[in-house]
Amino acid sequence: MRALKIGLLVGVVSAASWAEEKSTPAGAVNIPFEGLKTFSEVYGRIQQDYVEPVPDDKLLEDAIRGMLSGLDPHSTYLDQEQYNELKVGTTGQFGGLGIEVGMENGFVKVIAPIDDTPAFHAGIKAGDLIIRLDDKPVKGMSLNDAVKMMRGEPGSPIVLTVVREGVEQPLKITIVRDIIKIKSVKSRILEDGYGYLRITSFQSKTGDNVIEAIDEMKKKGPLKGLVLDLRNNPGGVLNAAVAVSDAFLESGLIVYTDGRVEDAKMRFSATPNDVIGGAPIVVLINGGSASASEIVAGALQDHKRAVIMGEKTFGKGSVQTILPTSNGGAVKLTTARYYTPSGRSIQAEGITPDVPISRVKLEMAAKSEFAPIKEADLTGHLSNDKAKKGGDAKDKESEKVDEALALQDYPLNEALNLLKGINIVHKNGVKN
Repeated sequence: MRALKIGLLVGVVSAASWAEEKSTPAGAVNIPFEGLKTFSEVYGRIQQDYVEPVPDDKLLEDAIRGMLSGLDPHSTYLDQEQYNELKVGTTGQFGGLGIEVGMENGFVKVIAPIDDTPAFHAGIKAGDLIIRLDDKPVKGMSLNDAVKMMRGEPGSPIVLTVVREGVEQPLKITIVRDIIKIKSVKSRILEDGYGYLRITSFQSKTGDNVIEAIDEMKKKGPLKGLVLDLRNNPGGVLNAAVAVSDAFLESGLIVYTDGRVEDAKMRFSATPNDVIGGAPIVVLINGGSASASEIVAGALQDHKRAVIMGEKTFGKGSVQTILPTSNGGAVKLTTARYYTPSGRSIQAEGITPDVPISRVKLEMAAKSEFAPIKEADLTGHLSNDKAKKGGDAKDKESEKVDEALALQDYPLNEALNLLKGINIVHKNGVKN
């Protein structure tokens, strides 16, 4: 799959981890003469014989793009506009649709919609294949061309025709472009003592935002457990993934990278202080969880700090380095692979959940006229002399809350139940 950060007006958070920005190194490079000779011949033929004149700078930029795109799906050339958009995207504010996309079999594939964006609210899902943009077929377009078509003024609509697994006919979905401000961290209390932390993307301040969100939840009482939701999180800044992992670990390796040059060999370790004091964690993942999300899930899984629940992740285990060029653009070049603390490579494999959960949607079963008979329904039954006043009402209210969560978000409901189970085991001192 060919993935690309598609810029300011399309609204995409890069699936590649932005490790760091470096200047292009100076120094002589051995370039094969015969190869340059062939390139010069082709260049001359285009300039002389092509049906229309082509500017020199366009030919050279296209040649650079082609050279990089032939390496791997994530290495690419960024012109000055695209480079500026990439830098804006990591700060959490940019314009467009709000999707992370790639190219697959000639079509644009949705890696993940971003929470609370036009694409998310319009119902775009991870795995959707975009086959038309308005009335124009995507087949035969480059990803750059498709991206340019998706760009436009905020408030202007675009119709995406998508093919979705399990749906027989293509879907036509209208999305209104907008300026997108990404709030990378969201949190709330699910039940007394159980927190929910959602990370939509990894930006430069995500680590700090996580600490702030947890501090706010702890003001309402000690946390007995936490659900960390990384579903449909396409990644982002590597250092942010390290900071989030560090928040829940006391010590040990978080992630390490390995590449050909010395600068590509990095190791990141945890520092003391677990922000939730060792309370159990369940991490939710799915096929839209990529890159930085996989770093966090892999680190917490290897350290046995969390139970990973959901679906297998996307499988992006490479690091891209941004190398500015003299013309104001940049090269985004894959310079390393990253590995989990135990030495696992996520590349093209992904993180396998400890507790798999398929995509399901629950519906309320029709109520039967004949409810099961219980002891309390029998005539002349003995009363419970230890029953607490109002206990039955509280139980029924709790059942309604659980029922609502299960209908809205089944995996989240299962994660909460698992946290409760872990706490019951710990409380009762059950040993394996």
